[in-house]
Amino acid sequence: MVDYLVVGLGLAGISFCETLEQGGKSFIVVSDKSQKASTVAGGLYNPVTLKRFTLSWKAHEQLALLPQFYAGLEEKLGVQLDHPLRVLRRFTSIAEQNQWFEASDKPGLEPLMSTSLIPNTNAAIEAQHSYGEVLRTGRVDTKLLQRSYRNYLLDRNLLREESFEFNSLAFREDHLLYKNIKAKHLVFALGFGLKQNPYFNCLPLIGSKGEYLMIKAPDLKETHIIKSPVFLIPQGNHIYRVGATYKREDKTNKPTTEAREELEVKLKSFLKCDYEVVDQLAGIRPTTGDRRPLVGQHPHFPSLYILNGFGSRGVMIAPYASKALYNYIENQAELPAEMDIKRFKKRFGRG
Repeated sequence: MVDYLVVGLGLAGISFCETLEQGGKSFIVVSDKSQKASTVAGGLYNPVTLKRFTLSWKAHEQLALLPQFYAGLEEKLGVQLDHPLRVLRRFTSIAEQNQWFEASDKPGLEPLMSTSLIPNTNAAIEAQHSYGEVLRTGRVDTKLLQRSYRNYLLDRNLLREESFEFNSLAFREDHLLYKNIKAKHLVFALGFGLKQNPYFNCLPLIGSKGEYLMIKAPDLKETHIIKSPVFLIPQGNHIYRVGATYKREDKTNKPTTEAREELEVKLKSFLKCDYEVVDQLAGIRPTTGDRRPLVGQHPHFPSLYILNGFGSRGVMIAPYASKALYNYIENQAELPAEMDIKRFKKRFGRG
């Protein structure tokens, strides 16, 4: 018998498995490749919401865990995942500059927002009003992380690459059974796949489709992440990720012409050099109405848990939420109320 069965191997599943290993717990993972959000994610970690210049939820607590967590994964997997990069917010007016400086004086934001204007020195970008710099930012290579961690589990016979069959799940007094697996606890980390989960699909997971363009621009020569109408994220070898879109209606992983046109219009509003679109990516982010994660224990099946709803900030939230859920299960610690699914207890009915 293992301590945990984990279903799903996106950022949530990987982070929880890594937390289990750190705690010396045994586990087996069941995962197919149906959910693309973590694979196509930009991987950006940025503690400031750059549309309104506000602090993202639990940003300081998440940043306290992030460097050591991904450094541990790098050492274990033998790959570079964390790429610290400056994030520069392009200003479109003097008024935006003033809003930036006002925000930088607010509690919590002061150590994360530079109060020095960063002049634009790149002729390939139009930024006559300069930039503001967000501190403690960077990019995690989520695609490499998923591939490397999947191989790590396969080498140790800890991963079953298959779709989870809910009708094969059975409950016993002190454990649960899934086919020939006995486990004490089961954690669902299915991303938007939650919609097909009969135990948790009553939760208000909305999902928003995000699309990115990958462009090649040899004349751009930009080494920082630029935020304007869209993010421009260096990938190396003259390749840049441009995005993303946010659409609630379309719930497919298929790239669209509409998204490409939208992203290119926004890109051309500040990019002044030639480029070539070399790829287009799409995935469904597991977003929620209140913009908080869905974490906790099923009210009627106490061996079932959920780790979900990270939206577009999975790189930052996943280690923090995984640790919180682990401490809830193993140490009876309280979950932060904002992400505890107890806030939706009425949706589960009486069982």
